[in-house]
Amino acid sequence: MNFEFFIARRIIASKDYKSSISAPIIKIAITAIALGIIMMLISIATGIGLQKKIREKVSAFNGDIIITNFDTNASDDSQIPISKNQDFYPEFKNVEGIKHVQITASKGGVIRTETDFEGVVVKGVGTDYDWTYFNDFLVEGTLPDYTEDLNSNILISSFLANRLQLALGDKIITFFLNDDSTKAPRSRGFTISGIYNSGFQQFDEQFLIADIRHIQRLNNWEEDQIGAFELFVSDFDELVPIGNAVYNETFSTLDTLTIRDKYGSIFEWLDLFDFNIALIIGIMILVAGINMITALLVLILERTQMIGILKALGSSDWSVRKVFIYNAMYLIGVGLFWGNLIGIGLLVAQQQFKLFPLDPDTYYVTEAPVYLNIGYILALNLGTFLLCLLMLLIPSYIIAKISPVKAIRFD
Repeated sequence: MNFEFFIARRIIASKDYKSSISAPIIKIAITAIALGIIMMLISIATGIGLQKKIREKVSAFNGDIIITNFDTNASDDSQIPISKNQDFYPEFKNVEGIKHVQITASKGGVIRTETDFEGVVVKGVGTDYDWTYFNDFLVEGTLPDYTEDLNSNILISSFLANRLQLALGDKIITFFLNDDSTKAPRSRGFTISGIYNSGFQQFDEQFLIADIRHIQRLNNWEEDQIGAFELFVSDFDELVPIGNAVYNETFSTLDTLTIRDKYGSIFEWLDLFDFNIALIIGIMILVAGINMITALLVLILERTQMIGILKALGSSDWSVRKVFIYNAMYLIGVGLFWGNLIGIGLLVAQQQFKLFPLDPDTYYVTEAPVYLNIGYILALNLGTFLLCLLMLLIPSYIIAKISPVKAIRFD
């Protein structure tokens, strides 16, 4: 067995070690590391979780990249149609990283009930629509099926349903303005087949999901005319270069917009999370490292006589330093173990039981989302372990300054 490791094990296992003057300081150092790793795990898991959840919700209503006709109209109301007969539809083969393309069209309208009315945006979708996100949002009923003949089934948010006192199966009348202002508004009757709740009130308070053929008929469009193409990317981190590539591959009459551009303020706010997470990690590692340095210095002071004896017996300065570094590695390992156990336990509990709610008006979600990944957990633990260890190399150099004669006489 390695000599230095053997000595370190004997020090850790000794009863005097556990009842020594340094014991409370060692416990504080272990606690600091445990609390640090808990804070870092929570900040990363909830920070990345919130970023991913908000991105998914924005993508659910818009796609990652939107292709429309060049139009000065900034609303969600599709004004100038484009033909769906494009080289990039139904598959965008000229650009890598695009996993799905779907057609949509939107039109503003007003829902009128016996007691209330509410302005909405009716988003028309086709047979190629990806219902993955709305399947997660669904709270009542079923998702509408638009693969067969035209039907009146729609998906409405729980926010609008509660506001207008509507329930599953209710029939509603929605009025739409004509392009010709001299003509009376046109109306459509819809049946609520499903109720969703995305938790993103900015979208929930306005969007209905209906068959795109309703929008085509209301706008007097041909069967191949649509409002926009929505593209989804495989890796959101590559959204900007993929968006630029899509722009270069489409005709000059078409405009390409990523959701980062369309909702710039939301994504700028999300980007701040990266800085906050890095700041928290830096502070926690610094605090843990300082506590470990204090503990190591106390251990060295407490074991001064032992250091002198080992040096007198022929041990080198580096050999003695390794004894205390091994000791410190054990303490760091204990702190990381308890920190991971408690931190991951709290995150799993939040993931399963939604213990900590959030204000959707501020955070766009109803509870703190959690993203757990073995990759960042291992990287965080390894980084913390190595950085704390590197910080301990400098104070351990004090051992080289200790004289064996003075150390043996030290009391």
